[in-house]
Amino acid sequence: MRSRILAVAGLLTAMAVAAAAQAQSGYQVPRTAWGDPDLQGIWPGTSMVGVPMQRAAEIGERNVLTDEEFAARQAAAASQEEADNADFDIDAVPEDVIARGTVGGPVSPPPHWLERGEPSRQASLIVDPPDGRMPTLTEEARMRLAVQQANRSVRGPADSYTDRSNYDRCISRGLMGSILPVIYNNGNQIVQAPGLVVIRNEMIHETRIVPLDGSPHLGGEIRQWLGDSRGRWEGDTLVVETTNFTEKTAIGVNGGGTPHSEALILVERFTRTAPGTLMYEATITDPGTWERPWTLTFPWKLDPGYGMYEYACHEGNYSLFNILSGARADDAAAGR
Repeated sequence: MRSRILAVAGLLTAMAVAAAAQAQSGYQVPRTAWGDPDLQGIWPGTSMVGVPMQRAAEIGERNVLTDEEFAARQAAAASQEEADNADFDIDAVPEDVIARGTVGGPVSPPPHWLERGEPSRQASLIVDPPDGRMPTLTEEARMRLAVQQANRSVRGPADSYTDRSNYDRCISRGLMGSILPVIYNNGNQIVQAPGLVVIRNEMIHETRIVPLDGSPHLGGEIRQWLGDSRGRWEGDTLVVETTNFTEKTAIGVNGGGTPHSEALILVERFTRTAPGTLMYEATITDPGTWERPWTLTFPWKLDPGYGMYEYACHEGNYSLFNILSGARADDAAAGR
């Protein structure tokens, strides 16, 4: 209990410090024509690519890298950029990059097309628990995972399209998977109108229309890939509470990670702290999956020139066809 109180106190202190810094800077959040805080714009999360969701265990409760740790992160980024620029010339790829296995795979070329941000001193996206690590899974979650793994070992990884991930199938990365910075297409766009906010993600072009009118959530029998979002203003901060999730998505980069339960409640906070900075915070509460709530936060940077391009996933999804047909060929070769 004491650690939980200290963690909450730490979060509140950080928020208070941020608010005080904003006040001291004299920055005033702009207003829309109807008087709401104006959060509109394109806010890609690219600058945080390379910051892990979970903190390295040896860093402990410190979420700011030392000069030495930051230098190592810069060196790794520079080495990866060198490998990207080398493209298919494997002889030009640094040995340390080859050792890390970050020069492509059996179904893709070297990742020269990935988006990369400026190295950040933030040690991890998760800020609560204080050690920056995901909480312990509940017994219920461990049992779900065991059943899934047992089914997968019997069926194989591609007996059916249902054996592949939502991302492979171009369905969804889940709400958090569409926001967490990773690989490419990290665009986020906010559009406002009286009584509602629209949040659009570039990857798989997913969009949430968030009412601000105090209307209740949908009935519990209705479940959706991105849940059911309702918003409100707390001062200059937009608070969005999302419920009514299915159990078919997870919270992790590209929608990977541990699948959550239908009990998930996600509370997001969007706060503009400078003309070009919006702080994003999300608290995940799911008693069916994790033993305690957990929180992550990171800045979004305004980029009016960023291109929110079409993500034509289904239209060119030869990967899924090839995975399934390849598995059928393997079955035939094995006499199955």
